[in-house]
Amino acid sequence: MIEFNKQLCIFLILVVLFALPVSIPASEDTTQHAVNEEKFNPGEFIIDHILDAHEWHIATIGHTHISIPLPIIVYSYKQKQWHVFLSNKFHHGHQSYNGLALITEGELKGKIVEVDELGNIDIHAQLPLDLSITKNVLQIFIIIGLLLWVFLSVAKYYKENPSAPPRRLASWVEPLVLFIRDDIALPSIGHKAYKFMPYLLTVFFFIFFANLIGLIPVFPGGANVTGNIAVTMVLALFTFAMTTFSGNKSYWMHIVNAPGVPWWLKIPIPLMPIIELIGVFTKPFVLMVRLFANIAAGHIIALGFFSLIFIFGSMHWAGGYGISILSVSFAIFMTLLELLVAFIQAYVFTLLSAIYFGMAVEEHHHENTH
Repeated sequence: MIEFNKQLCIFLILVVLFALPVSIPASEDTTQHAVNEEKFNPGEFIIDHILDAHEWHIATIGHTHISIPLPIIVYSYKQKQWHVFLSNKFHHGHQSYNGLALITEGELKGKIVEVDELGNIDIHAQLPLDLSITKNVLQIFIIIGLLLWVFLSVAKYYKENPSAPPRRLASWVEPLVLFIRDDIALPSIGHKAYKFMPYLLTVFFFIFFANLIGLIPVFPGGANVTGNIAVTMVLALFTFAMTTFSGNKSYWMHIVNAPGVPWWLKIPIPLMPIIELIGVFTKPFVLMVRLFANIAAGHIIALGFFSLIFIFGSMHWAGGYGISILSVSFAIFMTLLELLVAFIQAYVFTLLSAIYFGMAVEEHHHENTH
């Protein structure tokens, strides 16, 4: 029911928000020319907040952008050299620097490209190798630092107090660790669960912390890490690699020659082996899309409610103030709901990974006996 309502909300919001840009007049005596210059585009507003960026935007006051510049690290194939500088050299994409420019719109939005002497994009030049520290990358570093601090502190506590009951951070971490071991790993994998516990604990707490920090609207939170499909793809690839390399003989035999399947589904066209092999790749794909879609959906809905304030405010200032009460209330409700989703998505990703590992290492003794 929650997933259905979320999809319905996304559909209704996108229908309204991705229409034509809504102009926001500064005052009643503002000229039409000035009105056209000041436009609020809900679609761009939402996309700019959920996509990655080369700077950490804090706020915009008038025409002044307050942001934290991030390191640009690129290798120019045209110039055959590395460039390392801060992103404020681009002046929010309005200027080029050292023959490079940051594109802020169009198909290459967010990309760093080569430019000629006149500042025009060099269409014949290859895109530079971009190893920059983007907003999501910095957020990942912050999450890693937070995880190291939490678990090193807990480990130090248990080392100094081996017989004492858990306190402070340990009282929060231990129940989650036992929950993953007793309710996810052991039932899904069996006696070989301890082999996969380090990975399962890492992926659970990384996703959980990333989801929670992503709900914080200001620095050092607010980045859409698990709502970035590149991040979820890497996590899914880790699960895929561990499942593939941990698979035993029984696992691969069930894929190539599944027992109990009629021969005419295997010969002359290996229909079932093809289906089983496709399933090997669809499992990590499902992991990737499920986590990405659910987290991105939460951000889109919350930003959509805030966008309604500006849309109604463009019609009349009273409409903006009136809808703001409803919009903020729904945004707070969505944030509270996302606190639950943050845990659920980390749990689901960890559970499915454990199930895949269990399928890979399961021994089918009953078939050997038969």
